[in-house]
Amino acid sequence: MTVRVLLVDDEQLVRAGFRLILESEPEFEVIGEAANGAEAVELTKKLDPDVVLMDIQMPEMNGLEATAQIAALGRTESSRVLVLTTFEVDEYVYEALRAGASGFLLKRTPAADLVAGIRVVAGGDALLAPSVTRRLIDQFAQRPETKRTDARTLNEITEREREVLALVARGLSNAEIAEQLVLSEGTVKTHVKHIFGKLDLRDRTQAVIFAYDHGLVEPRSN
Repeated sequence: MTVRVLLVDDEQLVRAGFRLILESEPEFEVIGEAANGAEAVELTKKLDPDVVLMDIQMPEMNGLEATAQIAALGRTESSRVLVLTTFEVDEYVYEALRAGASGFLLKRTPAADLVAGIRVVAGGDALLAPSVTRRLIDQFAQRPETKRTDARTLNEITEREREVLALVARGLSNAEIAEQLVLSEGTVKTHVKHIFGKLDLRDRTQAVIFAYDHGLVEPRSN
């Protein structure tokens, strides 16, 4: 399957470098380039890429606003945003994930990791591995409480699904959740799928944010 990628960065040399890396892989097709967030939104509407590789700091419209606008298009099965950042965990990362990004990569990421990351996001999962999610949670939990107004509630999922979501929000993998709840890994995977569907969540990263925002997991809890 061909993965169609839109490159978004205000530096032409950076875009050229990413293009060179991706076009060396047979399953990737770079379908367009944008130099700012406004261009990224318009090209996403026009080209419907599978993955948008998004820089954050750009003129006219930054990557955070562009990510939010792309997520608002409602294309949950396509146009997933993979954000590029300079630091592993910073203010931009949280805002990008809240805006609807499916994960983030460091700008200094080796070529092989860039390719692998885009494959993961294109496959419909979050880029963040459980170990990285745990680090994100540790930082997220130390931030001031910022509840959002959201029509989705925990009443939409079953008690068992709440248990699974709470463990996902603590950074556990499906295998670890299965062991803790004495379930098969396949059953846990099914629960996770149902949770994402009922709550309109893209991936595990969005599940972490949802669980904290809705009080299912309290900051600094273990």
